Amino acid sequence: MSAKQKTLGAPITFSGKGLHTGRQVTMTVSPAPDNYGIVFRRIDIEGAPSVPALCEYVVDTSRGTTIADGEARVSTIEHIMSALWTLGVDNALIDINAPETPIMDGSAREYAAEILRVGVVEQSANRKYYEVTEKQVYAIPEKGVMLAIYPSEEYSAAVHIDFNSKIIGNQYATYSPEDNYQEKIAPCRTFVFLHELEMLAAAGLVKGGDVDNAIVIVENPVSDEQLQRLSTLFDKKDIRVTGGYLNNLELRASNEMARHKLLDLLGDFALLGMRIKGSVMATRPGHYANTEFIKQIHNSIRREGVKPLYKYDRKKAPLFDIVEIQRMLPHRFPFLLVDKIYHMDENSIAGIKQVTINEPFFQGHFPTEPIMPGVLIVEAMAQCGALYVLSKVENPKDYSTYFLRIDNVRFRQKVVPGDTLQIECVLAEPFRRNIANMECKVFVDDTLACEATIVAQIIKNK
Repeated sequence: MSAKQKTLGAPITFSGKGLHTGRQVTMTVSPAPDNYGIVFRRIDIEGAPSVPALCEYVVDTSRGTTIADGEARVSTIEHIMSALWTLGVDNALIDINAPETPIMDGSAREYAAEILRVGVVEQSANRKYYEVTEKQVYAIPEKGVMLAIYPSEEYSAAVHIDFNSKIIGNQYATYSPEDNYQEKIAPCRTFVFLHELEMLAAAGLVKGGDVDNAIVIVENPVSDEQLQRLSTLFDKKDIRVTGGYLNNLELRASNEMARHKLLDLLGDFALLGMRIKGSVMATRPGHYANTEFIKQIHNSIRREGVKPLYKYDRKKAPLFDIVEIQRMLPHRFPFLLVDKIYHMDENSIAGIKQVTINEPFFQGHFPTEPIMPGVLIVEAMAQCGALYVLSKVENPKDYSTYFLRIDNVRFRQKVVPGDTLQIECVLAEPFRRNIANMECKVFVDDTLACEATIVAQIIKNK
């Protein structure tokens, strides 16, 4: 894979109908600067609001992938995203005058052809890569959906579909960097079962649908009355069923449906916003599963990017040792959960809790699999924060600290015997009226294990 980002060699423009609205759409894809990403801009709305093509902006996946940010909303983005990203475009501005992209012939063929015609240009900035280091899985068992990604030096994907269809059967499709995307994947059209098409039409959707921009699969015999309804729907007189397909006399590949699912997956996975070094295997993927899996990966990357603010050095003497901590906190065995404080400044504090098998709670939580209870991890954060606020008053032993609120608690990994908890609490707002609002995190070996926002108050003992 190229280490440098790329953009288009020149602007390219597409016109056609939107699949669901039936509106005429004009979409222009232009070069964009380094680190811009791929951004859609609604030029038909006052102020031309924009929305980045990233997974955190996905708002709907019912019949395509839709992104939105405020007024800027664009549907069915997967085909253009698939072509741009797979053909190497990292940065592009997409001006569009409608709420969905043009469906063209239901594939990415024309998109790919135009991208290759103008070419791509190497830029100065390096590409960002997500390197998969361990297997990750997303599944919807009741629907037979499973997506997994494995470590690999390059990006590849394999798709298997099985809809219990006597027409489609079992189909497989694969992609690797050596493949010719323009010939193998881009020409493969979207598909729909006839019974789904009739329901969509009844719901006022697929107004831009046509037998020329989708493969319509017909599982059961069709009556003359149905054919007449379809003829009216598509405004065509020669509607017929041939070989299990509506008016599609020749498939572009024997596994065209699986290849189109692969086309969609490549487009949806582009919403991670960085290149992937990993191997994807997907069974019965769809836009919902694709984007949920990418959101899961995105959250994993974000967590991996959170590191401790302060370095714990075992060789340095602590600011507060356990004797000093006991002078400040009223807690005692078995509820004292901070062993030492190694950092404190005007806005933050950091401490250590050594977790051993001798902790009394491991007797019941759990006898065969010892795990530190989440509530006690939160309590350890609270005690660390309490040491900060108690250090601000004279005679701290005369005060106690009480929870007012705990928000946004997230447990990221298990805490087990042998772990060293590195606890960090940072003021979210100035300390006043004896109330502290603190953003707290717990790390184990530089990995985020738990986080929470804690609001507490110190009150003088009676």
